[in-house]
Amino acid sequence: MILIFTDKYNRKAQKFLKNHPELIKKYKKTVNLLEKNYNDTSLKLHKLHGKLNNFYAVSISYEYRIILILKVIAGEIILIDIGTHDEIY
Repeated sequence: MILIFTDKYNRKAQKFLKNHPELIKKYKKTVNLLEKNYNDTSLKLHKLHGKLNNFYAVSISYEYRIILILKVIAGEIILIDIGTHDEIY
């Protein structure tokens, strides 16, 4: 899969990692695994509902998530947002 980082996502991720340097290793592992095998169970990929029903989310840790658009046919994963469960849902 090809990962696409939107400008908004890049800004938010940079700020997120600056505020949470202890999660840099987990973040990199999550993004690498997402690119190699988005179906890996450790990512806890799940479809969102309600106003975010066009999106999916993966877990960085128990508290932190990445929201994304999954386009399997096109082979693309577009990263949209990053943050705590309460911030992004």
